[in-house]
Amino acid sequence: MAFLEINNVSKKFGTTEAVSDFNLHVEKGELVSFLGPSGCGKTTTLRMVAGFEVPTGGRIVMDGRDITDLPPNQRDVGMVFQSYALFPNMTVAGNIGFGLKVMKKPAEEINQRVSEMLELINMPKYAERFPYQLSGGQQQRVALARALALRPEMLLLDEPLSALDAKIRVSLRAEIRSIQQKLGITAIYVTHDQEEALSLSDRVVVMNTGRMEQVGTPFEIYNFPTTSFVANFVGTLNTAEVEVTDPAGGLVGMDGVQFVSSDEHVKSRRKGDKVRISIRPERFSFVTEGEKENVVDCRIENITFLGSVVRIQMTIGNQKFNMDTFNRPSLALPEIGDQRQVTCSSKAVLVLKD
Repeated sequence: MAFLEINNVSKKFGTTEAVSDFNLHVEKGELVSFLGPSGCGKTTTLRMVAGFEVPTGGRIVMDGRDITDLPPNQRDVGMVFQSYALFPNMTVAGNIGFGLKVMKKPAEEINQRVSEMLELINMPKYAERFPYQLSGGQQQRVALARALALRPEMLLLDEPLSALDAKIRVSLRAEIRSIQQKLGITAIYVTHDQEEALSLSDRVVVMNTGRMEQVGTPFEIYNFPTTSFVANFVGTLNTAEVEVTDPAGGLVGMDGVQFVSSDEHVKSRRKGDKVRISIRPERFSFVTEGEKENVVDCRIENITFLGSVVRIQMTIGNQKFNMDTFNRPSLALPEIGDQRQVTCSSKAVLVLKD
């Protein structure tokens, strides 16, 4: 049995269905991210797990106990919000120990736990400072420590880093992951940032309009998207509508150009069927760098420098495609307007379900 079971959960606000038929099993010690655009239902789902929203349908079970109708204070979960929600009139130590004080724990136990949490977040010298004396990143560390001080069975994080600048977000998310793994605590992390979800998670749940589009490891979500939404939302992607020309051979064609795909979804189609394929930009390379199963002609349309990556826009048939290659001093770039040949493997050509 999984540690957390979300079974057929749905949530309506009036006639609007915010979450529809959500099913997910989370193992103990796992960190799962809910990833999707604003309004997709990820925060509503998290709030139902926390007890701040009551599901319209379905059940939520944690560690074998049905918690669907229990109030938040009886669920043994810790919550970290986007806004730090620290008490401005309390010191760092006071904020971290507040929940323990409410639970009427002995002063000695509170002091010991606060000291442990300060060490955990690398802020032992900040115990007597007030929130206004801290940076945003430090305040979020304190909010995390306050949630963990109660030793909850599960940690819920609702876009905790979105108010911070990019550089601090990168370092703090690494700290959150390190702390989560060190404690072995089960966690659900809500974010709209794909890089954040992919770098933090054991598994990612991609959501759209209240529904689960795909669930998988970061590797699976990025490399093997199953729907157009996932393919376009996670990373940069080339997509094109093609016609199945030889199902058994995995051949598809467009504008007189033919690709071979090892995707099993091609073999299950009939000749003449229209399907949508996807190819990640980094799966393309010039033929001069080594030939793979697919070799196609292209025209170079544009070249963009993106730091460590160079993005080359090209036309294949009548379709625009992007190719990403690492920027290096020895890189020999083509000229705009050049006719070149590019190549990609049959495994790079995926067929989307929808």
